[in-house]
Amino acid sequence: MSSIFITGTGTEVGKTFVAAAICYQLTVAGKVVQPLKPVLSGFEDSNIESSDSGILLTSVGLKANEETLSKVTPWRYKAPLSPDMAAARENRTIDFDKLVKFSLAKNFSADYTIVEGVGGAMVPLDSRHTVMDWMSKLGMPAILVAGSYLGTISHTLTTLEAMKNNGVAVKGLVVSESAESPVSLDELVSTIKRYVGELPIATIPRIPNAPKNWQKVPKLLDILCL
Repeated sequence: MSSIFITGTGTEVGKTFVAAAICYQLTVAGKVVQPLKPVLSGFEDSNIESSDSGILLTSVGLKANEETLSKVTPWRYKAPLSPDMAAARENRTIDFDKLVKFSLAKNFSADYTIVEGVGGAMVPLDSRHTVMDWMSKLGMPAILVAGSYLGTISHTLTTLEAMKNNGVAVKGLVVSESAESPVSLDELVSTIKRYVGELPIATIPRIPNAPKNWQKVPKLLDILCL
């Protein structure tokens, strides 16, 4: 079974959109996919289907309900904040060791496990650990998702450097077009390529109603070698 971690340069850059698209495209290709979104903040019990976890479940053909949600997202918090802050609002904490163990649990019927992170790659999970620590501990290859907003080149290169320094293998970069892009995707990618060598880069043009329209994402599997 192959495992992949989806992280981002920040929040709202398209992680769920990309994760759902990859899950869907693998499923259409005949693969059995286990999606995981272990940590989720900004969650409302009345809104399971449209939550990030609900979208991932739907992308592999599963119903999004309390039962399926609990299997993919054990750590859920109401406040739309970093996980450490959101958990503190509820007098809770994330047990990092349990998070790692959950993320590594094998579904032996699955061909792929797709783990979506939370926020950006350096978001705090508790008082000592960040998403970067989580990725490093798991040892999974990662896909980095970035937007095309002003400043994304610096954010992307900084995140890639941090991942390299923490021993996280980067399988590819996906640039998802932001609402306000100062340059074309082609020009942006051309600039980034000068600094990242042979790293595979996929692009997603702006698609209305993302991340719910993950079916409309261009094919990513071949570009990212999945």
